Amino acid sequence: MTVFLPTFTSSVRAKKTNTMPDTLQKAWLLAAFHHDTQRYSTPREGVTVPYLTHLGAVLIEVNYIISQEPGLDADLARLCAILHDSLEDTNLDEETLREEFGDRVLAGVKALTKNETLSTKRVQMEDSLARILAQPREIAVVKLCDRINNLSPAPDYWTREKKIAYRDEAALILKQLGPASPIAADRLRKKIERYDVS
Repeated sequence: MTVFLPTFTSSVRAKKTNTMPDTLQKAWLLAAFHHDTQRYSTPREGVTVPYLTHLGAVLIEVNYIISQEPGLDADLARLCAILHDSLEDTNLDEETLREEFGDRVLAGVKALTKNETLSTKRVQMEDSLARILAQPREIAVVKLCDRINNLSPAPDYWTREKKIAYRDEAALILKQLGPASPIAADRLRKKIERYDVS
C-alpha cells in the first residue's frame, strides 16, 4: 500500500534527528490524509466538520491531562491521540504504524480499535477496554479523552435510545478506565451528568 507521508518525514528519518515535534507533525499529516474524506457530526442539523476536528479535540484534552498529571509519557499519549481512529476508520495498515511510530504506538492504537467481528457493540467495547487496561496508562487516558470529546451534544438525528446507550457506554468507560487519570475521570463524569438524552 502506498502511504502519503510528507517529504520532510523521509529526510527526518534519514538523518536520524527525529524530534518529537517532527514525529507529531508526521502523525498529524498521516491522520489528515487518511481521514481526509470523513466528516464529524455536530449538534446542528446538517452541519459537519472535517474529522480532523475530532482528533484535534482529543489531542487538546490529552495535552490538558499531561499538563496536570506529571509522570505520563506525553509522546505516547499524544501520538495515540492523533492516531486513535486510524486503524478502525481508515485503510491505514498496522505495518505502516509500526514502521513510522514503533511497537508501543501500534499496540496502543490497536487496543483503542474495536473488534467489529464481535457480536455486539457492548461486547466490542468490553473487549477494547480489556485490551486498553493491558497497555500503559496513557492509552486509557486517550480513551477517556476521546469519550469526553464524543459526549458533546449528540447529532440531531440520534434517537433518545441511542443517546442513552451512548451515555451508558461512557459510564462503563469511566468505571473501567477512570483510575488511570483522576482529572480525565472527573471531566468525563461531569460530561455524563450533563449529557442531554432528550
